[in-house]
Formats: sequence, structure tokens, C-alpha cells
Amino acid sequence: MTGTLAIAGLGPGSEAMITPQVRAALDAATDVLGYIPYVARVAPRPGLVLHPSDNRVERERAAHALDLAAQGRRVVLVSSGDPGVFAMAAAVFEVLESGPQAWDDVAIEVLPGITAMLAAAARAGAPLGHDFCAINLSDNLKPWDIIARRLRLAAEADFAMALYNPRSRARPDGLARALELLRTCCGPQRPTLFARAVSTPQEDLRIVSLAQAVPEMADMRTVVIVGSSQTRIVARAAGPLLYTPRSAGGVLA
Repeated sequence: MTGTLAIAGLGPGSEAMITPQVRAALDAATDVLGYIPYVARVAPRPGLVLHPSDNRVERERAAHALDLAAQGRRVVLVSSGDPGVFAMAAAVFEVLESGPQAWDDVAIEVLPGITAMLAAAARAGAPLGHDFCAINLSDNLKPWDIIARRLRLAAEADFAMALYNPRSRARPDGLARALELLRTCCGPQRPTLFARAVSTPQEDLRIVSLAQAVPEMADMRTVVIVGSSQTRIVARAAGPLLYTPRSAGGVLA
């Protein structure tokens, strides 16, 4: 009997942000695979096997999940946020495309989750209220030239931008290069949100201008949202709100 593979998003960190659909899949699973800290968020129970692994073995993890499902197991492969946004869903389909015949009958379902940019935007206000894009600043799987080109074109198109994987110990300079490029393309006053560990006890949100933005404000638990030319800051006693109006080009809502 062929099993099932659910590729599931655990959301940004809070248990309250795990969807009922993902919770039901975890409750029915025989095996849960994922990056070590994500698997640690799944409570052990009788009949459940946890398979934590390093973040640098995504293709191997995907193949392992497919192998287990082909053996008749009910497998859940977990990511943080949404599994389709810079996460494990694409990795599964990459290996599936050239995989063995045994994987063909595995029922695969992608279960969406609340990704970091949506959780961060909600906490700050509505900075993604109009057209926006998401760009992964990691150069592990693409060269810096592609990242720089996409940043320049997004700035030219006047998108708000959600920047994922901004800075790590292995890549300490990428965010600095991105911020310098955006200051040139967008100007120094563009509102910029640094949102770290949203929905967890370590949550920290800072709204600054591009001129004030420095790489040390971010790590791998941070998503950076750079506003468009229309993004505004509303000053309030309880703290500022960041939003991008629904209209553009002189069209009124």
C-alpha cells in the first residue's frame, strides 16, 4: 500500500499560527521530517517517528520522505512559514521529477502555512497592501548577480519588497550589499521594517529609513520589508503603523 506525503508549513513560530489542516496532518502522521529546529516543534507521541536533519541536506531529506511514503507511511515534511515559499515543497518536486518509479504513486499534498512576510506585515500594519515581491538574498543556490538584478528591477517597478534570508554567519555581507543597492535605487528615506522572530517571545520589530538600516539589525530569523515609494508611516501613541495604500498612479480608492 502506497502511503502519503504532506509538505506542511508550521507558520512563523507560534503554535496558534499552525493551521488546523496542518495540525490534523501531524496528528495522523507516522513520520515527521524536517530541519532540526522545525522538527523540535512537533511533540513526540507513540507511533510517531521524528527524523530531524541538517539544513544543508534538503534534497536528501525530500528523497527520504518520498521513500518512506512509497513504503506505505503517512509522512509529513515540515518547513517553517509556508512550504512553497523558499522551502521544502520545491525541493520535493525537484527530486520527484527525476526520481524512481516507486515514487509515482505517492499521494502528495502541499499544506500552506503563514509565511514570515505575511506575519511580519500583519504585526507592522499593512506594508504589503499593494503590489509586492519576495526576494531570497541567499546566494547558496543563485549568484549575487541575479539577486542584484532582481532588486534593481523590483525597485524600478516600485514594488514593496520582502527580503528573506537576509544575513547569516556564512553570508555576512549580502544584506549590506542589498541595502546599499536599494539606497541608490530607491533613495535613503524609504520605510524599512526589520521583523525578527515574529509571533515568538523573541519577537522584535523595528521601522527605520533605508538610510538608518544597517545589516546588524537582521539575522536568519529576520524578514526585511522595504516599502514602495507610496508606503507610509502612521505615528500613533501605541507605536507606528506601516502601510502601503491600495491605489497607485493617481488612481483613488
